[in-house]
Amino acid sequence: MPLIFVVILIAGYVKNVKVYDVFVENAREGLNTVLGILTSLIGLMVAIGVFRASGALDVIIYAAKPIASLLGIPSEALPLAFLRPISGSASLALVSDIMKNFGPDSFIGRVVSTMMGSTETIFYTLTVYYGSVGIKNIRHTLTAALIAEFVSVLVSVWACAFIFGT
Repeated sequence: MPLIFVVILIAGYVKNVKVYDVFVENAREGLNTVLGILTSLIGLMVAIGVFRASGALDVIIYAAKPIASLLGIPSEALPLAFLRPISGSASLALVSDIMKNFGPDSFIGRVVSTMMGSTETIFYTLTVYYGSVGIKNIRHTLTAALIAEFVSVLVSVWACAFIFGT
């Protein structure tokens, strides 16, 4: 890292660029971006809290269990499959809890570890990226991201079943 800073300073000196002034100007722009998306992030966090506290996640998981069993998805991994697109920190806490209960070398532990690395916090990512540039019409991005999330969950389970057995 120190070498990168030195290279930047030398390149700025060679090109006669006031590196510190450019840094401060861009930092100010970054702060304005953060302030611009802050309301969207607060709204997302409140929605996540309401979703989890209302019991809606439990109802969705209960309704999805028959379909999940047909696809080979363990019922213990379903909460992660539904929570991961919404919240990364809640997903991490859930994976930690699953690891404590089943162990990291269990089939469930391997599946949720693979799922955690293969999926994304879609709603947070959309909020940050589209909110930072002021795009309100996300068109097909959410649909494509949810399809990719579903495929990632399925492939995570199937790959673990293929490699480790059930």
